[in-house]
Amino acid sequence: MNWLINTFGTSIGKKLLMALSGACFIGFLLGHLGGNTTLYFGKEAFNSYAEHLHALGILVNIAEISLLTLLVIHVVTGVTLFFQNLGARPQRYAVSKRAGGRTWASATMPYTGVLILIFVIFHLINFHFVEKTLDNTIFDIVSKTFVQPEFMIFYIIAMIIVAFHVSHGFWSLFQTLGANHPKYMPIITRVGIILSLVFGIGFGLLPIFVPLIAS
Repeated sequence: MNWLINTFGTSIGKKLLMALSGACFIGFLLGHLGGNTTLYFGKEAFNSYAEHLHALGILVNIAEISLLTLLVIHVVTGVTLFFQNLGARPQRYAVSKRAGGRTWASATMPYTGVLILIFVIFHLINFHFVEKTLDNTIFDIVSKTFVQPEFMIFYIIAMIIVAFHVSHGFWSLFQTLGANHPKYMPIITRVGIILSLVFGIGFGLLPIFVPLIAS
């Protein structure tokens, strides 16, 4: 147990925690997007998907607890690393933070992470912690939310932020795991960009599309 505590007590160990939890979230996003694409097939398809998902019972509860645990690990570790890095260089660099190949996505990771956390809380309040009935199905709840322009814009912006976060996070987790060979990193970088576009477009179009089929 001591070696485990000592390992994850180091900066490298914390980065490893960030990488592993981040990889799990990317896997979750892929599954979540796959389920949400049923929205493109209408009310019955999406409600049927939701019913089949919740029919899994305790497996869904285990998945939710696991995701919550991963979220706490990812957020706490990320905040710890942020302040450690801040403390290690109390004075601002004389050159731009984006020098040396850094991108907007990498430079803003802590801030996009905070915004995504706010979005997740808002998302859960609006879609998860609400009562679903035969007269107020999950599709009805989603459509009533997205028909409001302010919520539509909010969700689209949130998905753009998620895309930025993933575009660097995917590359970063492979680098942390040691797969930073010059031969493979360009491919991994491209895959990260493709994934970010898939998430950004796949999720981002839903707030626009759902009100069209709900009207």
